[in-house]
Amino acid sequence: MKRIARIAGRPGCAAPPGVWLRLSALLLLLAGTSWALVAAQPPNVLLICVDDLRPELHCYGVDYIRTPNIDSLAAEGRGFRHQYVQAPTCGASRYTLLTGRYGGAGNGALFDRAKQIARQPDKVPPSMPAWFRQHGYVTVSVGKISHHPGGRGGPDWDDEAMPEMPGSWDRHLLPADLWQHPRGWMHGLANGEIRVNAKEMAVYQSVEGPDTIYPDGPNTAEALQQLEELGSGDGGKPFFLAFGILRPHLPFGAPARYLEPYRDLELPAIPHPQKPEGISTWHGSGEFMQYDRRGRDPREDAAFALEVRRHYAACVSFADAQVGAILKRLDSLGLRDSTIVVLWGDHGWHLGEHAIWGKHSLFEESLRSPLIVRYPGIPHPGVMTDAVVETLDVFPTLTDLAGLPAPDFAQGVSLRPWLETPDQAGHAAFSYQGNARTIRTATHRLVAHNNGQLELYDHRTVEAETRNLAASEPELTARLLKQLHDRLD
Repeated sequence: MKRIARIAGRPGCAAPPGVWLRLSALLLLLAGTSWALVAAQPPNVLLICVDDLRPELHCYGVDYIRTPNIDSLAAEGRGFRHQYVQAPTCGASRYTLLTGRYGGAGNGALFDRAKQIARQPDKVPPSMPAWFRQHGYVTVSVGKISHHPGGRGGPDWDDEAMPEMPGSWDRHLLPADLWQHPRGWMHGLANGEIRVNAKEMAVYQSVEGPDTIYPDGPNTAEALQQLEELGSGDGGKPFFLAFGILRPHLPFGAPARYLEPYRDLELPAIPHPQKPEGISTWHGSGEFMQYDRRGRDPREDAAFALEVRRHYAACVSFADAQVGAILKRLDSLGLRDSTIVVLWGDHGWHLGEHAIWGKHSLFEESLRSPLIVRYPGIPHPGVMTDAVVETLDVFPTLTDLAGLPAPDFAQGVSLRPWLETPDQAGHAAFSYQGNARTIRTATHRLVAHNNGQLELYDHRTVEAETRNLAASEPELTARLLKQLHDRLD
């Protein structure tokens, strides 16, 4: 493309007969070709993973949330309103993101895979970062990308002899800083407070100070430093940088300035706040309830529920600021036009819907999370798509956009069709946890429990996931159940 520009624009140089016709034809051909294939070198990848982030963002239609940086990313790329994760828990969801495959339902899924690699290294397909690494990329992880921040096992999650993802990263980093070690960082509050006994740790907190008084502050500083080093050329190779942001993970702690806009804000009523009757994947919100709540229960105390929601919103704005910092640095280094950016939430989070405060269910609120993709030349930037897609699709999408060989072992599909034409229909999404599995279509959700009980919900109705239609719509139930078995069995 640079050569074409030089020939066509040289002062005082008349083009020979037929050159303009040939140039025009070539430009038309290149216009329909993958951006990666015509770039001087393969594009960089910046993958931003945000923990426990439900799609309660301004760009997703939630007016009271302040997320200017994520909104800007969505305005320049493609947001997916109906992206579903494979599992409503960190480790299993990230397993699928990082391998492109269905996997275990628990947080130890990636460590189980690491044990398989140790036993039979030739039998385990490479991870997404390993695939990029094998095709000439420098791969760097900062923060929480796999389940353990920094990607290691051991009592404090810092044992280098126990990698969570062998052979995947050139550098896999977690600056524990004041929080002593990755385990302390994972559940840290202000100024180095780590979780020893959850019952003695506040479920939410807001302390005056800079971003660095909470775990995400030094983590973002490390990510910025890594981006500087990668942007300077690292051997002339393109980079795959994964940046994992902790908040809004429990406990909900963020600098006071992020809470200020929400401090006295009245929030919309919680939809469907009642505990479900009959069979469901409802649970008692154990992860949330283990923290110090001063004896209060958001299921019974509306004022406390409101405060929890405000602090969650503050954490979302705090996470948004970290997104803004990395995108601003990307621009200042002149890397915007050579980098694919993906923002992904590892699952949703209930804020009182179905009387749940947490994740770990197969309801919509646990399984739906944000997905935003931006790359130079994306058609129709800023147009959101309603297509149903799933986390399984991220790996083949990135290899497609980067012009790498397709990973034939990955079980998802490239999202390029929806990135280019956002108004087309999507495909069914499949998720699971230990005792049940589910299929989500554009209109319905079916949940199949291991004991044979079924839930069917119609998302075209106001009742949504509060009215079980399985008994009254047996034909649709049977059809969706067959799809679920065909896919996951």
